[in-house]
Amino acid sequence: MSYLDNIRTFVRVYDLGSMSAAGRDLRISPAVTSARISQLEDHLSVRLFQRTTRNLTPTEQGRAFYPGAVSVLDAVDEAEAKVVHLTEAPRGSLFVAAPFGVGRRLLAPHVPDFLALYPEIDVRLRLTDRSVDLTTEGLDLAFFIGQPEDSTLRIRKIADCQRVLCAAPDYVKRHGMPQTGADLISGKHECLNLRFPGAAEFQWMLETPEGPKRFAVSGRFECDDGDVLTDWALSGQGIALKPVFEVADHLKAGNLIPVAPQSPPVPVQMACLYTHRRHQDPKARLFMNFMIELIQKVVSPSVA
Repeated sequence: MSYLDNIRTFVRVYDLGSMSAAGRDLRISPAVTSARISQLEDHLSVRLFQRTTRNLTPTEQGRAFYPGAVSVLDAVDEAEAKVVHLTEAPRGSLFVAAPFGVGRRLLAPHVPDFLALYPEIDVRLRLTDRSVDLTTEGLDLAFFIGQPEDSTLRIRKIADCQRVLCAAPDYVKRHGMPQTGADLISGKHECLNLRFPGAAEFQWMLETPEGPKRFAVSGRFECDDGDVLTDWALSGQGIALKPVFEVADHLKAGNLIPVAPQSPPVPVQMACLYTHRRHQDPKARLFMNFMIELIQKVVSPSVA
């Protein structure tokens, strides 16, 4: 086993806090993961982790070794990226995260076309509607809608993402058509909430004659998967706030209709998040450029 592989394994174990999680991320067995850490510890003549049956925590030596280990991997990645750029033959694994809706509708259908152009690249797409951490999760790029929590990372804006409040005609027939954001609250409408553990109090930012305003909507339905909210809306369970591109077909077919027309949702940015180092990687830049060009053609500025 190479010393560099041992260092890479150590960093992933440190980041993820688990031998098994690091092994899954690196696509190696738990036995190989443990062996690499043991070899590194033997080479350094120190214990890098304290292990118990339930916990794994870095030792003082492990915490001291970590920054240097990350710097070594960064330097190797940057050196490889420069060589690949010169040979114009990008290769290797590309780790990409995206919300479910963006990933399923805008990225995944075009990944085969990208890989056909660059046969030496493999794409590992991670879909989640929660916020992700590029550093600790080993990601190269993260597509997102909204505002990122980490302001130290670099952002490439893709488009202003138009959104719509929508519900099934059956829901509107039973509960009435709200005209404004205030109607959502006074009418005690069932609002379908996208929420995940640790998320802030849920509010919808809507346009009003006085300007954008937050409305503390409520409802009995919430989920961390936006497609589940769409399914609930289609079945007449409540009102969903959705990016237009996610529900355009349902709106066109009349399965969903816009509601609260006097208080439309404030558009949010769709963008791609990356670190400065990763921006130097040709395969990350190629994937970002390839997908952004396609996404900009799909994300429509209008509900109609």
